[in-house]
Amino acid sequence: MTAKTGFQLASQALCWMLLVLLAQTAAAQDERPIKEADRLKAGLQQAEQSLNFPTATLGGAQFWSDELVFHRWRIQLNALTGHYRLLDENEYRHAWGTFEQCKAKLETIRREKELPAMKGTAVVTLHGLIRSRDAMEGIGEFLEQEGDMTWINVSYASTRRSIDNHAASLAKVIDNLQGIDKFHFVCHSLGNLVVRRYLGEATQPEPKWKVDSRIKRFVMLGPPNNGAHFAELFKDNKLFGMLLGPSGKQIAAWSEVEKRLGTGNCEFAIIAGSLTGSFTNPLVSGDDDLIVGVEETKLIGARDFLGVQLNHGNLMSDPYVQKKTLSFLKNGYFIAEDLRHPIEKIAKRRGDQ
Repeated sequence: MTAKTGFQLASQALCWMLLVLLAQTAAAQDERPIKEADRLKAGLQQAEQSLNFPTATLGGAQFWSDELVFHRWRIQLNALTGHYRLLDENEYRHAWGTFEQCKAKLETIRREKELPAMKGTAVVTLHGLIRSRDAMEGIGEFLEQEGDMTWINVSYASTRRSIDNHAASLAKVIDNLQGIDKFHFVCHSLGNLVVRRYLGEATQPEPKWKVDSRIKRFVMLGPPNNGAHFAELFKDNKLFGMLLGPSGKQIAAWSEVEKRLGTGNCEFAIIAGSLTGSFTNPLVSGDDDLIVGVEETKLIGARDFLGVQLNHGNLMSDPYVQKKTLSFLKNGYFIAEDLRHPIEKIAKRRGDQ
C-alpha cells in the first residue's frame, strides 16, 4: 500500500467516524444545550415553586446521569446545572429540585401506586460513549425475560462528564438497589470503564465509596480495556474533544485513567467484535470492530473470552451475543466449562517498552 493510498484510507476512516458521531450526537442531544448554566441554576429554586408539576420531557440523554433507579423510575442529575429530576418509565417528569426532594416524591408515588419492592437477582446495564440507555434495551429485555432477573438500565451523561463522575453516580445507583440479593453487570464500550472505575475505588488511598459485595459476574462487550489507539490519534483534535467530551479525552490519555481502574472480586468475561480484511479500520492494528482492536479489549484475569464477527455498535443487539452473555451470568462460561478461554497474559500495547 502506497503512502498516498494509506493517507486516503485514513482520511476516509476519520470522515466516516466524524459523520457517525455527528449524526448520533444530533439524535441523542434532544434537549437544547444550555449555554448559560449558571444563570439557569440560579433561577431553579424560584422555578421549582411555580413549575414543579408533572410534565413531559424531551429526554436530553447527554445531559442526565441516573443516581437512583427503581424498576423503570429514575432520579437523574443534570450534568450542567446540578439539579435533579424524577422520571417515570415514559420519560414523564414528576418532580425536580434536590435529590432528597425527588426521592421523597418517589416514596409518595410508591405508596400511592403500591409499587412492589425490587427483589432477587438483578442485571445492571450501561451503554457506551455518545449512546443512551436505549442502546441496551435489546440485551436488557432478553436477560430480564430469559434470565428471570430485575433489569436496571443505567443512563449517564457520557459526553458531558468524566469517567470518575460517571462512577460516582453509578455508586449511588448501586447504593439504592434496595431488596436486591445479588447483581451482575453487562456493559458496552465506555460503560465497562465506568464499572471498572467504580470497582477500582476499593484500591484508592481514601475511597469515596465502598464497593458492593453483592456483585457476582460482569460481561464486557467491546471494552477498551487497554485504551483505544483510534482515540489516541485524535486526542489533540478540538472537534474530537467537543464531540466526545471529558470521557473521550480520558480514553485518549490512557495512562492516567488506567491507574484508577479495577475488577474487584467478581468473575468477568469479554466479548470482542472481530472484523477482518477490507472491513477493518486501517487506523487500528490487527483485527478490530471498527472502533476498538481485539487486543485492546483483553484484560488479564478474564474467566472467558469470545470473538464474534460484529462491528462495535452491534454487539449488544446480536441474538448470539445475548445468549452467550446469559450463559456466562448463569454458568460462568460462554459455551462450556471445558471450552473457556481465560486470559492469563496479553500482548504488549503499542509504545510499551
